[in-house]
Amino acid sequence: MFKFETVSREGKARAGKLTTPHGIVNTPAFLPVGTQASVKALSSEDLKDIGCQIVLGSTYHLYLRPGVDVIQKMGGLHQFMNWDGPMLTDSGGFQVFSLGFGVEHGVGKMVPLFGGEMVLGEMLDTEVTALARRTKLAKVEEEGPTFQSHLDGTSHFFPPEKSIEAQVKIGADLIVALDELTSPLHDYNYTKVSLERTNRWEKRSLKFFKSHKDHKVNRQEIFGVVQGGPFEDLRIGSAKFVSDNDFFGVAVGGALVNNETMLKILDWIYPELDPQKPRHLLGIGTVPEIFAGVERGMDMFDAVVPTRLGRMGHILIKVMGCETKEKGREEGMKNVWRVYNKQRYAYDITKEVFAMDPAPLDPHCSCYTCTHYTRAYVHHLFRARELLAYRLASVHNVQFVVDLMREIREAIAAKRFAKLKENWVQYSE
Repeated sequence: MFKFETVSREGKARAGKLTTPHGIVNTPAFLPVGTQASVKALSSEDLKDIGCQIVLGSTYHLYLRPGVDVIQKMGGLHQFMNWDGPMLTDSGGFQVFSLGFGVEHGVGKMVPLFGGEMVLGEMLDTEVTALARRTKLAKVEEEGPTFQSHLDGTSHFFPPEKSIEAQVKIGADLIVALDELTSPLHDYNYTKVSLERTNRWEKRSLKFFKSHKDHKVNRQEIFGVVQGGPFEDLRIGSAKFVSDNDFFGVAVGGALVNNETMLKILDWIYPELDPQKPRHLLGIGTVPEIFAGVERGMDMFDAVVPTRLGRMGHILIKVMGCETKEKGREEGMKNVWRVYNKQRYAYDITKEVFAMDPAPLDPHCSCYTCTHYTRAYVHHLFRARELLAYRLASVHNVQFVVDLMREIREAIAAKRFAKLKENWVQYSE
């Protein structure tokens, strides 16, 4: 029922097939984040039309609202959100961090506070107050974390067994063992203690999952998580621990302290990873990060980046590295070059220069938005604060990443991935 196989390689980069009860995922693959059983501004039908293979749901958010019992009674998350493709849920470990040390250490701007797809200004009053006062809303103990709901302030004890129970009820194909994400400000000693506790939590998660009467009925498998902060020996030990235990796949968490550290972590752990297991790099979704991850053997990625940028009016666009700036002015690209931000692979459609621009968002894109609407129209929607703006921009941005992943898979199969990477990312380096 579950199977992962590598079909082609170029160096450490690999293209594969992940077989699940709800279909096959061709890897490398990107998972749009459906935090609350919805990829923001998009329907499940939109995702199917775009060509998404697999989506991610947030256990923390779904546990609080609408509640996992509701989802189970509605036939599981697939039926609840009308998504018949593969699905993965996270463990809630990231939200424990963001509610706890993320608040205490003031790193809410480094990662999305409370794990949701929130644009600046959309945070709840309780969340802003917690960050301003450095008031932790979660604590970590040996038996498990306890967190305070950002919705109503209620307290919830969330040990590994409860995380797995919630994920089994939600019913995603792939679930994740509970871990603790440490802060970039944590020292070696705390990170070591945390990792040892995470290993015990993961063993408890695996044991509870394997003994649960419903996981076989639901047809699910479980990923372990590699942690260890920015410390080489801890990361290597964690990768070996996850690979040696009976997890179906390996997730790498807490890697994006910064790009340099992420690259080091992936290089350190690569020799310890079981080549038979799929690998998921959690929370990674920009173009340079995806290429760096694939180059170091990662198979799956997830991030709120495409939809968050879309709701901000930032349009992802492909400007090939081999093109000169003058060549890029062809086919309606002149205005894009005026506002193009090469570090983010995006331009701001809300700028006045697009008010009379008849070109599609990207002349080279075949998404629904680009084949039906102009930059001038999408610009107008954002300036008028029409809700349709969010959908049209998000459709394009998610299509952009889905198309990028397909291009990467094809390049690996043709042994030209290194050239493709050079072509895409040289402007940003």
